[in-house]
Amino acid sequence: MSTFSQIYIQIIFAVKGRNALISSSWEEELYKYITGVVAFNSLG
Repeated sequence: MSTFSQIYIQIIFAVKGRNALISSSWEEELYKYITGVVAFNSLG
């Protein structure tokens, strides 16, 4: 299993009811970065 698959699984199966760790001040930038990683890995 690749690192990408491991991260994807973690995002999907995160624990319900936990405290939010992503601050709204950098949330949008994080999602842009994740989208770029997914797009780059989809090209290969």
